Amino acid sequence: MESKFKTIIEPFRIKMVEPIKMTNYEQRKKILEEAHYNLFLIKAKDIMVDLLTDSGTGAMSAKQWGKIMEGDESYAGCESYYEMREVVEELTGMKHIYPTHQGRAAERILFGCVGGEGKIIPNNTHFDTTRANIEFTQTKAVDLVIEEGLSPEFDHPFKGNMDIKLLKGLFEEHKGSDRIPLCMLTITNNSGGGQPVSMKNIRETKALCDEYKIPLFLDACRFAENAYFIKMREKGFENKTIKEIVKEIFSYCDGFTMSAKKDAIVNMGGLLCFNEDSIDDKVKSMLILTEGFSTYGGLSGRDMAALGQGLKEVLEEDYLEYRIRSTQYLGDRLMKMGVPVVTPIGGHAVYIDAKAMLPHIAPLDYPAQALACELYLEGGVRGVEIGSFMFGHYDESGKEIASTMELLRLAIPRRVYTQSHIDYVLEVIAEVAKKKDKIKGYKITKEPAFLRHFSGHMAPL
Repeated sequence: MESKFKTIIEPFRIKMVEPIKMTNYEQRKKILEEAHYNLFLIKAKDIMVDLLTDSGTGAMSAKQWGKIMEGDESYAGCESYYEMREVVEELTGMKHIYPTHQGRAAERILFGCVGGEGKIIPNNTHFDTTRANIEFTQTKAVDLVIEEGLSPEFDHPFKGNMDIKLLKGLFEEHKGSDRIPLCMLTITNNSGGGQPVSMKNIRETKALCDEYKIPLFLDACRFAENAYFIKMREKGFENKTIKEIVKEIFSYCDGFTMSAKKDAIVNMGGLLCFNEDSIDDKVKSMLILTEGFSTYGGLSGRDMAALGQGLKEVLEEDYLEYRIRSTQYLGDRLMKMGVPVVTPIGGHAVYIDAKAMLPHIAPLDYPAQALACELYLEGGVRGVEIGSFMFGHYDESGKEIASTMELLRLAIPRRVYTQSHIDYVLEVIAEVAKKKDKIKGYKITKEPAFLRHFSGHMAPL
């Protein structure tokens, strides 16, 4: 419900608290060195405000905890699966509904079944695990977001939109072959600043996919946040409920992967759902082989019970208004401070444009990682680099190619932090901004073959 007051009031009361360990600069300096300047390798107890990710870090509700107590832990055919399935089926209309332990497991199974050498999967923008799971099967991941989505400062209501012209060109180039097993849309577009995709663009993407007989899948982990942006920004949806908008979104897809650790507000869980019968046996076999039986898929019964309840709660407009306005609060104040951010502000996170904030640091000296390290040193705040450390890659000659954008994401966990925590983060960023010209870049000293930002080592230049 829209409020006439400027102050954001959380639409919940806090029933349980968790202590935060306070650290000083010298302690954090030692901790960061021992973690090889990779914030993923810092122990959570040594973080004061953790904005690394909104994945699995949310606080579950009293009703969700109640559902955990009711969870049926039968190995096969547990009631918790069927209760969750009923919620998913009613919301999305999908025929085949499989739980997984998280989103990347759903990706691994899907792309393991449809991918392969020489194949191509287009998306508005693949996120890190999606791209890695595609490329692991020797499939090529292609990003086709609209041009506005590649410009941090460009103001566009739906910067996550697929570039329909480029997508048609790709389809036409490979017309008559089986090289494109499916097309994806990520809602909201995480890599591009948490930007939404319009209903018009979803319809147009689906129509083009149908024309070329290519299935459309969604990466739907933030489907409710995307629906809220459609309600707020797209003509004709202002009087529709979030549930009505969500159901229309899913009506245009042939399947989806979902990390339920985002908009289903659970600490663990994912979904792989689709309508096509021809891949069902293969998916089910892979699920049973690597995750668990088809009615639990790597989850306990209580996890599925909480997931089903979370999918109901995330549709509440009071919650979504608080969620989006809270993120906007952080973004608006950063802009007033003169800190360059991706605009308009996304749903789950604020993205600082490190390339604009630290122009003296070259992209392949990882400016966003340098900024992330400074925020931790200054105030124990942990964000995540979404730039050349995460998305940089090597060409055939071994030369490293920088990412298009160098962003530092501050992802806000659901129902965890209060406004005072965010005000503290703003103070820390203000202090870092005062000395931004003195911040130096980093180099990679150790990197794995895939997803190097999770476990790679770095050192200051």
